[in-house]
Amino acid sequence: MATADATIEHAAGPTTPDGVDVTCVGVSKWFRDFWLRPRVRAVEGLDLEIRRGEIFGLLGPNGSGKSTTIKMILGLVSPTAGRIAVLGRRPRDVATKRQIGYLPEESYLYGFLSARETLDFYGRLFRLPAPIRRERIDRLLEMVGLDAVGHRPVREFSKGMQRRVGLAQALINDPQLLILDEPTSGMDPVAARQIRDLIADLGRRGKTVLLCTHQLSDVEDVCDRIAIMFGGRIRTSGRCAELLAEESATTIRTPPLDPAVAGEVRAVLARHGVDPVTVERPRRRLESVFLEVVEQARAAGVTTSGAQAGGAVPDFLRGTDEAVATAPAAQPAQPAGGVDTDLIESLLRKPTDDAGS
Repeated sequence: MATADATIEHAAGPTTPDGVDVTCVGVSKWFRDFWLRPRVRAVEGLDLEIRRGEIFGLLGPNGSGKSTTIKMILGLVSPTAGRIAVLGRRPRDVATKRQIGYLPEESYLYGFLSARETLDFYGRLFRLPAPIRRERIDRLLEMVGLDAVGHRPVREFSKGMQRRVGLAQALINDPQLLILDEPTSGMDPVAARQIRDLIADLGRRGKTVLLCTHQLSDVEDVCDRIAIMFGGRIRTSGRCAELLAEESATTIRTPPLDPAVAGEVRAVLARHGVDPVTVERPRRRLESVFLEVVEQARAAGVTTSGAQAGGAVPDFLRGTDEAVATAPAAQPAQPAGGVDTDLIESLLRKPTDDAGS
């Protein structure tokens, strides 16, 4: 049976080639009904390899198997068959979790906590010492443009601002592997551009990024390689430049041409059998015009009550083996300045603590 085969394969242990952070070999996931009959084949025979330091785009329409694939990589769902290795270990290995940052499709945040308290909460889950938490929280809030509103409860934030908080929490532990599910959902074009620049910068720093999104412009701008899923299988994959190249046409860019010069160009091409030829002015992307208008308003000193322009990527997000070697050891959580520590402690308290009080 498929389940028994999967058990044997997992018992043998996963293997990850050097320079590869995620490997899926023959991975399938079937969801069964009450009688244990396969009801939905969400993923079927998936072979996937994500190399260290690359930005990999996982695309596909709703129901294609992307979310199930991400859950299996995270160890939240076990595959029915096949093998998965994440950072050289099984997905459910606890040591792997410390090196993974995850931004889910929906921002599951505690609305009564401020942005600063939210990041402090996640920092405590990773047992980061108080001084390191404070420094990282300051830098991350600045990076996502929320340093001026970090004291406000996240329930008062727009969806786009909550996504910024979610991205910051995914980076609080300085992960090697960053999994982002619709990171720019609900964001305006300015914020989306900033997040794309941030993702590209993280890739340059050696982080491995798995990007799952329906915003194809995000993928074109930042991804090194992409895979397109449909029906639980990868239908095509490769480098963006190769997949997007149009082989049936050639583009020649010149400064603006006079009509007479354009006519001469057409005549030359016609003598070589190239016809018809279209000469037109290139169009700018609407995003470029939008960003230009916003930047002009900012330069003129126009203020806004929303999120500000994001800052630089913090230095602690190194994305190298050095970052793992120098990561702080687990320590008991300590109070952090400017944070309601009683509230944080109550969230972290185990049920047995309340039962014995």
